Amino acid sequence: MIKQPRELALLAESGRLLASVFELLDRTPLIGMSTLQIDEMVENFIVRELQARPASKGQYGYGFVLNCSINDVVCHGVPSQSEVLRDGDIVNLDITLEKNGYIADSSKTYLVGEVSPAAKRLVQVTYEAMWKGIRAVRPGARLGDIGAAIEHHAKRNGYSVVREYCGHGIGREMHEEPQVLHFGRPGTGLVLREGMVFTIEPMLNRGARNVRTKADGWTVVTKDGSLSAQFEHTVAVTASGVSVLTLRPDELGIISQAKSAG
Repeated sequence: MIKQPRELALLAESGRLLASVFELLDRTPLIGMSTLQIDEMVENFIVRELQARPASKGQYGYGFVLNCSINDVVCHGVPSQSEVLRDGDIVNLDITLEKNGYIADSSKTYLVGEVSPAAKRLVQVTYEAMWKGIRAVRPGARLGDIGAAIEHHAKRNGYSVVREYCGHGIGREMHEEPQVLHFGRPGTGLVLREGMVFTIEPMLNRGARNVRTKADGWTVVTKDGSLSAQFEHTVAVTASGVSVLTLRPDELGIISQAKSAG
């Protein structure tokens, strides 16, 4: 569970490369693209440009590089040629990358074209909730502090937190201990120690938190058809607080605020 300095350096390199994948997506006009086209573009970039491996492909029998979760899809949306991103959609793109044996995991919810104010607000609050969780990470804190911070921010803004899916430890394997819940009580759960690496990846719904899995066995949607959004970063517990291993360049100001707050 505790990563040594050499392992942390390798995880940071994987995280840096994964951040560059999202920089590519930030420059891409997603409207009109099929989710399969996005999957193929990301795979080509990871394999050819970054000389890395898309860690999701083949994991648990999954045949694609990423998950594309549109509108009421909470997570695990499967890329398809027939599923095209349209004006007003929101879509979470969840991507993993392995380099030199170590895996990073991150996701971002994109606004496609002209999105409704309600959808924009959900996406913004979900992003803020992830950062509330990240700011709770420091040696001596507990896992419950992360979940409580996320849940409090979601509820005070009128959103529910999905409970069936959580963050997770990560390293040589995509899913390691511990599980990182996005709800909970402060002062409870595992004590955080320097060298722990895990993901924080809250999913917030506009309606009720209840979800169901579609007939394909992968795609998870809100039971009431309400919109859902998600963001995810891979983080490491440091001696002074937290390091966000998948941090994108446009987020440097946010992490500075997080450090000053800690």
